[in-house]
Amino acid sequence: MRKKLIAANWKMNGGLEVNRALVEAVCQGGSDLSSEVVLCVPFPYLGQVGALLQGSTITLGAQNSSEFESGAYTGEVSAGMVAEFGCSHVILGHSERRTLFGESDGQVAGKVLQALAAGLRPIVCTGECEAARLEGRTTQVVSRQLAAVLEAVPDDACAAMVVAYEPIWAIGTGLSASPEQAQAVHRQIRALLKDRFGAAAELVQILYGGSVKAANASALFAMPDIDGGLIGGASLLADDFLAICAAGDLVT
Repeated sequence: MRKKLIAANWKMNGGLEVNRALVEAVCQGGSDLSSEVVLCVPFPYLGQVGALLQGSTITLGAQNSSEFESGAYTGEVSAGMVAEFGCSHVILGHSERRTLFGESDGQVAGKVLQALAAGLRPIVCTGECEAARLEGRTTQVVSRQLAAVLEAVPDDACAAMVVAYEPIWAIGTGLSASPEQAQAVHRQIRALLKDRFGAAAELVQILYGGSVKAANASALFAMPDIDGGLIGGASLLADDFLAICAAGDLVT
């Protein structure tokens, strides 16, 4: 049975004092969690948060890394650099990176390859906009986004990958896909993974993201192909985030 994974995405939020209070509260309240929990924080705070997580079962993650290993790429951060800070995971291909910064499917695939080579577990994000949903193109969009990655990664990469489905229309809007809507897309993602990796696809954690709250987490996580959540705004509030983590424990 796949273990539940709850990944916090702080996005571009935080500060040294705020971080300390949040991480200490999450570590204290999450000491008995059976789900995997990872905090994906902005680059400048990797050292601070990594130190605060020492001795806990909660791991550290980054929100992005480069498609390049090294070189003259001012402002970029390589997967190897992220790994040196003790990160276990890195979020790649988030819709905000795709839409605001123009990342292509091919670039995301390149980032995934670099992350895997550095020993990181990439959380590969997929998701459709509202127009695509209304036009019935959800499967087409998600399949295209994931295809570039699946074509690029080696055969033995399956166990190291995490996939996230985050419908753009549900991110930060207060709207959320129903458990049944989310499960339908997760089932399709699982089928794509099976086509590529065979039975090993059953080991891949597929996360749902998009206005996950304590009130809807249990119903979402109870779906057979929803293996946890990629949590945005709620991860900045310790009580809310811990309640979502507890919901993961209930169905683990």
